[in-house]
Amino acid sequence: MRLMIAQQQAQQMDFTRDKERKEARRRAIDAQGIQDFQNIVTKGITELLLKWKRIEATEKLAASPSAKVVIIGGKDGLPVILGNQ
Repeated sequence: MRLMIAQQQAQQMDFTRDKERKEARRRAIDAQGIQDFQNIVTKGITELLLKWKRIEATEKLAASPSAKVVIIGGKDGLPVILGNQ
């Protein structure tokens, strides 16, 4: 009887170890996919794209009813907004 219990416990431990190894592999694959995605996206972000996005954001802020004064040329070329505060 004790031998059967010991064998079942050993099998359970093997099962748990295999399950954890598979989960670790899954996480490694997931992390590699995220890293690959970030590398692809990073290559597509240029200074020109960032400048265009700043211009778009400034236009939206200027059109916003809550923005009272938009000053262009703040830190890093981003707009400085003065208004309802």
